[in-house]
Amino acid sequence: MNTPSIPRPEHPRPDFMRDTFLNLNGKWQFAFDDNDTGLAQRWYLPDTVFDRTILVPFAYQTEISGIGPTDEIHPVLWYKRTFTVPAEMQGRNLLLRFGAVDFACRVYINGQLAGTHEGGYSPFDFDITTYLNEGENSLCIRVQDDPDTTQPRGKQYWERGLMGCWYTPVSGIWQTVYLEAVSDLYIRTIHVTPDIDHHLFTAEITLNQMIKKPLLLRLTVSFDGRPVRTVSVSVTDRITRIPVDMIVSGRLDPVRHWSPEHPNLYDLSTELLDGDTALDHVSTYFGMRKIEVRDGMVYLNNHLLYQRLILDQGMWPESLLTPPSDEAIRRDIELTKAFGYNGARKHQKMEDPRYYYWADRLGLLVWGELPSAYDYSDDTVRHLMDTMRAFILRDFNHPSIICWVPLNESWGVQNICTNPRQQAAARMLYYLTKALDNTRLCSSNDGWEQVKTDLCALHDYAADGDTLSRHFESRKYVEQHSCDMRPCYAQGCTPTGREAFLITEYGGIAFADIGVQENMGGMSTWGYHDKVTGEEAFFERFTSVTNAIRSIPYCQGYCYTQLTDVMQEINGLLTPDRRPKVDPKRLASINVNPVSRG
Repeated sequence: MNTPSIPRPEHPRPDFMRDTFLNLNGKWQFAFDDNDTGLAQRWYLPDTVFDRTILVPFAYQTEISGIGPTDEIHPVLWYKRTFTVPAEMQGRNLLLRFGAVDFACRVYINGQLAGTHEGGYSPFDFDITTYLNEGENSLCIRVQDDPDTTQPRGKQYWERGLMGCWYTPVSGIWQTVYLEAVSDLYIRTIHVTPDIDHHLFTAEITLNQMIKKPLLLRLTVSFDGRPVRTVSVSVTDRITRIPVDMIVSGRLDPVRHWSPEHPNLYDLSTELLDGDTALDHVSTYFGMRKIEVRDGMVYLNNHLLYQRLILDQGMWPESLLTPPSDEAIRRDIELTKAFGYNGARKHQKMEDPRYYYWADRLGLLVWGELPSAYDYSDDTVRHLMDTMRAFILRDFNHPSIICWVPLNESWGVQNICTNPRQQAAARMLYYLTKALDNTRLCSSNDGWEQVKTDLCALHDYAADGDTLSRHFESRKYVEQHSCDMRPCYAQGCTPTGREAFLITEYGGIAFADIGVQENMGGMSTWGYHDKVTGEEAFFERFTSVTNAIRSIPYCQGYCYTQLTDVMQEINGLLTPDRRPKVDPKRLASINVNPVSRG
């Protein structure tokens, strides 16, 4: 298939950009190492040549990579390419950045080990300055991705083939690889916390190391290309918190809030200065936005919020977890909004950062969900904790993200209902999200068997509205007993009465006459309950279950399953190649039009 020489050429982090940027995507040498002999044979040395090529950043299992499509399991992979440092980057420190590599990797520069990393969804980087040669340099990566169910896998199946609602896994590099040039001292993170009630925001800026003399941080806030405020602060510590008042004396410009209807974004330019010398310059952006639960109600910017969400797996037939292009990401969000949804629950995936960027720009609420592991152990707890932390640290500034979801349907904590240790793990993940980010909500075990949570979020795939209405006739009964599937709360855990109630999976209606119907790898295609034939039959069922939920007086929103067909699961509103199965305007009218809520 035709592919550009440098796929995904855009900057992968619009929320953290420097002017210096060299994209390393494209064709790399590649090899499987099924006998795990590469380390002993020192494949990382520059003169070793691998027998295949792969198109980075696409996993070998994908068609677009040039190797797949395949469900073969190869636990050890090797990548190699050369690069030359551009003239404008020379004489500075070089950071080698990876968006995501699944799962564990060792990175070599010119045959020397530059660093290691573990975690299939989290970004990482190494300062490779001391390993560089003049002229051409060798970059080699060894990746190990075992079918290990203590790893956060999400929807990646751990055996060959397909199973239930689990799909072909993704191994190795699956997000952009790039270089950045920095000084010895540079900005490591910028986290912006808005406070709309006091018309200000606080920028927490972390440097890569301690500083030996006072320096200057200069923050310039702009809106729609026009400067709003400039603040300069002398800094002496590695971490600096700078409150910035958004009310400018003598100006009548309002503080513009971010919402799906009005996705207002402020640009923030941050410079680190030593006298007149610029040590670093990072561009980011933020939204003045507030999300909270009060007495069982969800409020966005102090206004009641009813959430109309769609479950979105973020999978493409030709590229699996890696979006094939930036345009494909934007198109998914535009289609989501066209169907009348104001948000998406990104299911079992720490998404490509540019998805959140386009959600910020176009105005879509997003739930950020941690990919699940499937067996409980000490390693499971460590992996989940590390990935949740990386998720929040990377995506802190995105106003579109309003909720963190550490666990889904007790996956990886199968005995949470009665097991105190697994309940403690859920509480730990809940409080971890709050320790790192107390500005967002947390649905700690989405689906059932809640422990500590801001949202009582339940899943119910009832086939018709009457059945669904009976399941949720009484909130008190549901909370004390169960919904259709599992107990609402784990044993010994009781609601406080302050949680907001939502139904965060329902529907899942599949067509018998639209979309792929043949077996997928020997597995029959499926949706929930019987498949429907024709658009009218779909709308009859969709209207029944959706209006039943919208009529529940204590319910604050819902999430329909799902946006797209994915492999054997054909209950999407879109085919895998993103063709709508039903009229978006008609479906949007059902989502948006008011319904009596008892």
